[in-house]
Amino acid sequence: MKTIKVSTSSRSYPVHIGAGIRHRGEIWRDYIRGAQVLVVSNETVAPLYLDDVLSALPGDSVDSLIVADGERFKTAQQWLQILDKLVDLKASRDVTVIALGGGVIGDLAGFAAAAYMRGVGLIQFPTSLLAQVDASVGGKTAINHSQGKNLIGAFYQPDAVIIDTGTLATLPEREYIAGLAEVVKYGALGDAEFFRWLQQNATRLKEHEAEAVQYAIEHSIRNKAAIVAADETESGQRALLNLGHTFAHAIETAGAFSDWLHGEAVALGMLLAARLSEIRGIGNAKTLPALNRLLSELGLPIRLPAGLDSPALLDVMRLDKKNVSGQFRFVLLSDIGQALIDPQVDEAMILQTLEDFR
Repeated sequence: MKTIKVSTSSRSYPVHIGAGIRHRGEIWRDYIRGAQVLVVSNETVAPLYLDDVLSALPGDSVDSLIVADGERFKTAQQWLQILDKLVDLKASRDVTVIALGGGVIGDLAGFAAAAYMRGVGLIQFPTSLLAQVDASVGGKTAINHSQGKNLIGAFYQPDAVIIDTGTLATLPEREYIAGLAEVVKYGALGDAEFFRWLQQNATRLKEHEAEAVQYAIEHSIRNKAAIVAADETESGQRALLNLGHTFAHAIETAGAFSDWLHGEAVALGMLLAARLSEIRGIGNAKTLPALNRLLSELGLPIRLPAGLDSPALLDVMRLDKKNVSGQFRFVLLSDIGQALIDPQVDEAMILQTLEDFR
């Protein structure tokens, strides 16, 4: 088992990584605050791993809640369902909520833990690659609104993140490939050496080679931990982690959170950001081709599909959380490994970028 420490201004916590560690009761015991535990999972993940987690947890006051699966269910109604369960259990402030699932469950259960009694215990147990390398670390929790993704939420750090790499064995191939987009993001935004490693090891990752996958997870988390430690609430440097996400969230919203997986949208969003960087005159001409080759080799989408209207996507982007006083603030790339926040993007540039990927 490998352990990476995440330190923020509000809380420091470990990220434990290893195959089969969900069965180790001593790991769970270290982070259970009191007698009560609520495990929140979904109808896809629960049949696979809920019994394993329940059998490893200490005490008798352990309950579970299974909710619907999918980004389109990351709603206020599902969030309230978790809160209702905690109230029905008469859970006290030392209850611990365990998020068992992918990024959607992590966001839902994390936001419920942040809200219930103004904050209770939280353990993230991510079972998808995307959640393991990104969503479970850093304390972002949220639900979607019909007008945009993650518009309602809170920064709330967990007490621990437990990553059992064995859960990737049951992850659908499309979701595994989508998770690789967030891995690529860490190389593209600030770690050119890692990006070169990904270029050299793309085949190993696509073939699920255990050693390569473990290295990619660990390295991604170390990169994110360093950024989160410097800027917990995204007032500056942490916004760089949103490389590609302004475009991605618009694509997801336009598809009613059902047509695209988050990682697929992020992959295309990074390419759009690289093209926008060229239009702005700050991007290296080699960046977009390098990203395009790597993402394509990994099996990720590299073109906008028919039916996504550019003005409609632009309208969604006006609600992006990085915007300030109505001005777009995009994360762009001056080179591989060199991201920056640019407040000088106008709507004509965005529309041209979108049309270039038709």
